Amino acid sequence: MTIWTDTLQPGNPYPLGATWDGNGVNFAVFSANAQRIELCVFDPSSRKEARRYRLPEYTDEIWHGYLPGAKPGMLYGYRAFGPYEPMQGHRFNPHKLLLDPYARGMTGRLTWTDALFGYRINAARADLTQDRRDSAPYMPRSVVTHHAFDWGDDKRPRVPWEQTVIMEAHTRGLSMLRSDVPISKRGTFAALCENWFVTYLKNLGVTTLELMPVPAFLTDRYLEEKGLVNYWGYNSISFFVPYAGYIANGSATDLCMLVRILHAAGIEVVLDVVYNHTAEGSELGPTLCYRGLDNANYYRLAPDNLRCCINDTGCGNILNLSHPRVLQMVTDSLRYWAETFHIDGFRFDLCTSLGREDYGFDARSGFFDVLRQDPLLSTLKLIAEPWDPGPGGYQTGNHPPGFVEWNDVYRDTARRFWKGDEGQRGQIAARLSGSGDKFEHSGRRPWSSVNFLTSHDGFTLMDTVSFNDRHNEANGEGGQDGHSGNYSFNWGEEGETDNPDIVDVRDKIRRAMLATLFLSQGTPMILAGDEFGQTQSGNNNAYCQDSPLTWLDWSLLDTPRGKEMVDFVSRLMAIRRTHVSVRRGRYFHGHNEISPGVHDIGWFSPHGTVLSVEEWEDSEGRVLALRRATLRDSDKDITLLMLNASSEPCTFVLPEPSGKWRFIVDSATPERNEESLAQSMTKYEVGAHSIVLLAFQPQSQEENLEGRGS
Repeated sequence: MTIWTDTLQPGNPYPLGATWDGNGVNFAVFSANAQRIELCVFDPSSRKEARRYRLPEYTDEIWHGYLPGAKPGMLYGYRAFGPYEPMQGHRFNPHKLLLDPYARGMTGRLTWTDALFGYRINAARADLTQDRRDSAPYMPRSVVTHHAFDWGDDKRPRVPWEQTVIMEAHTRGLSMLRSDVPISKRGTFAALCENWFVTYLKNLGVTTLELMPVPAFLTDRYLEEKGLVNYWGYNSISFFVPYAGYIANGSATDLCMLVRILHAAGIEVVLDVVYNHTAEGSELGPTLCYRGLDNANYYRLAPDNLRCCINDTGCGNILNLSHPRVLQMVTDSLRYWAETFHIDGFRFDLCTSLGREDYGFDARSGFFDVLRQDPLLSTLKLIAEPWDPGPGGYQTGNHPPGFVEWNDVYRDTARRFWKGDEGQRGQIAARLSGSGDKFEHSGRRPWSSVNFLTSHDGFTLMDTVSFNDRHNEANGEGGQDGHSGNYSFNWGEEGETDNPDIVDVRDKIRRAMLATLFLSQGTPMILAGDEFGQTQSGNNNAYCQDSPLTWLDWSLLDTPRGKEMVDFVSRLMAIRRTHVSVRRGRYFHGHNEISPGVHDIGWFSPHGTVLSVEEWEDSEGRVLALRRATLRDSDKDITLLMLNASSEPCTFVLPEPSGKWRFIVDSATPERNEESLAQSMTKYEVGAHSIVLLAFQPQSQEENLEGRGS
């Protein structure tokens, strides 16, 4: 590589990162406490350090300099000089090569060694003793990039929230077992650009694909030493660089191509992002980037012991989003993904951590304020995981307007109701109607509740009905990791079984749970693979399992059970699109009379009478009927949902309006098609562990349906 100068020119403090202008590269990096920062340039062939430059200027706590003649593809890193005083929160160590927090590219693997740590491992004074070994031979390099992609007429689908159906999926796991995908592409964005994937999502009815972490992440040392990996990716080391393992051709344009193809099909792409902590871990973790640049500002430190990181995330550290430069880094990163890759939204891992100030969680924290006023970010889908392990960390329902939230109460209630637990009738009623007890404030709508039965973290749906206990022995933690309270039930045998009676009841419960999900108000989210019976053999914390245990087994689609379940889920999504009363974007309160004697919402016993207080409080109540009614253009949409979580069939008396009902779906008989019921029918039997949806059919509608040969 030819470098055209012996010293850097002053350059500019903005933009942060390495920016190529056609003639050279401007370098800018934040550190309030460094005394000097040096730019290290590496030879691309030998990976050895070729030249070192001192950043000549320091403006508003930004170190910066300009290197004429430098071009995209240049490999670089930083060394930061300053006090090594852990007791004061400072951990500067110029012997450690540091990644650029704003780098848009990164190359090479991190090789775990004691030299990556700023202190001497096993020293008598622990992290108070500075390590003077050079970490560069073991570190990845930051790369100067220049991103260009022809987006053509790409447009964001901007699916309204009340029409949104999310699928959570893992980029690698989606395609690793696809025999029709070339081996070189499996596990990458390129594999998902092919027709099989787009067609599958469209046919199923998914509107929004939520990908688990895509920004670059690391595998922890303790996992690597056990022969495991960080499969999920919740261990960020860079907030701007796509993970290299998901790129087939070495270019981040693979992700652009995937987004453009999905947009053309009307499907949104949301990224799961991890801004609550970094891969540097606790104060005893390595020095790779942020810690070496300005530990006292990038991380929250214990006020009574600056040597230690606050660990509200359970991952060793927490980013200090109260500092304006750290907050700027996060929001610049979000804009980068939105502008450069046309990403449609973000799911924020442990979002409570992002809203923490020195005094605790605050829905009016700087992070929320910045996103809610941003002219671009505020228009995207913003999804909060509304908890973290820290004090006061459970904040479901308390995030600000503009955010929707994962609703774990929905998950637990749905599981407990269909498991047959006591006292769940009132809870399932609240979840079916949008969890207004949690979210109906500040003008928020039912779609503020992201309803889910399962997610990456926990049992799959098949495992929820197949295991009483977690089976995480493969993780090497003595089977003690992962959630212990899963509200699961195996229905007779632990794990896989050939017993036809157990298989039958498990399938019934799965269909009933899926029907509950898609026939509830709120935003439904399904875990990829649940629709055809994916299992992880009882592992409910498969974060370190990159193997067929976690890869989607598409061969299940070739089985009668798998195909039947996919067809059933696709049908549920279609029903949701058709019936406004099911996906209504406003809360029902029972005040509006849609037809004579028919209010917008009503709850009924199997006798066709409005549920009494005594019936609501009956802990043994496992059956429930929900009637919802709303106007649809010039028509009315009146539906009746009947749930039977008991082990015996239950006959329901149909409430008003009297007249002709139309059968829509029965989870016990998924093969049965929609049909008109007899005018004289006043009762309907719902099978054990089943859910049925009927729709009222006015006379005019009946004639229209018959005219179409219904």
